[in-house]
Amino acid sequence: MTIETHVASLLPEGKQWEMVWHDEFDGDALDLNKWSYRLHLMQHRHETFAEEGAELDGKGNLLLKLIKKNGHFYSPHLQTGCNYLDRPGEQYGASKFTWPVAKIEKPKFQHKYGYYEIRCKLPAQPGWWAAFWLQSPVIGSTLDPARSGVEVDIMENFTRDGIVSHNNHWNGYGADHKSASSGERKVTQGDFHVYGLDWSKDGYVYYIDGKESWRCPGPVSDCEQFILISTECMGYRDGDSPSEELKKAVLPDCFTVDYVRVFDEV
Repeated sequence: MTIETHVASLLPEGKQWEMVWHDEFDGDALDLNKWSYRLHLMQHRHETFAEEGAELDGKGNLLLKLIKKNGHFYSPHLQTGCNYLDRPGEQYGASKFTWPVAKIEKPKFQHKYGYYEIRCKLPAQPGWWAAFWLQSPVIGSTLDPARSGVEVDIMENFTRDGIVSHNNHWNGYGADHKSASSGERKVTQGDFHVYGLDWSKDGYVYYIDGKESWRCPGPVSDCEQFILISTECMGYRDGDSPSEELKKAVLPDCFTVDYVRVFDEV
């Protein structure tokens, strides 16, 4: 599949594909009809998830920038839907009870099955990470991942040595949590690479630069899930200060995204 002024997708062979959603990041501003900012983590405002720093460079790229203010670091976290666990609770009427989630937000894009692809360049500075992933709005609400969904990390990058991985998580994030991982995969740091996922009833097949890099037979989510392009500053999940690695970061730095595309098998 070729989009004018952008490179062609690297679609898995042996199937016919039809594009059903995409963002090429053309223009001069982020399309907020497609994306929103993730600001909460497990019902709490995560202060380093910024409502700034997501910019278009005018050349068809999204730049998710690392920001430093008053000794602290911030970065944007984009999503096309919302996980119910993130929304902070609200007082239920005049009673003493707090409803566990706030007002339910209508997703901007959710989808089930198909091929999901990103072309991107990893950050250069230490202490923050980048990811492209799918999340269920109701993950962990039952012990059946087919009904409640699976966190599907198509690409995660934590270090600046070109090491990436694919990871799946299900049954929530507490005592029932389970996961599977590809282990480390190596790409060339500083270059654009393409990361893809073929999600079908038969399992998950992951790709890097058009070549299969991992297979996970399941469990398989049978519910619609939303897309995230995320960055996060290390250190703030465990306290209110940046990690020692993040303190070494020299700005400017960014996670650069050429496109995100979703295809259905025809």
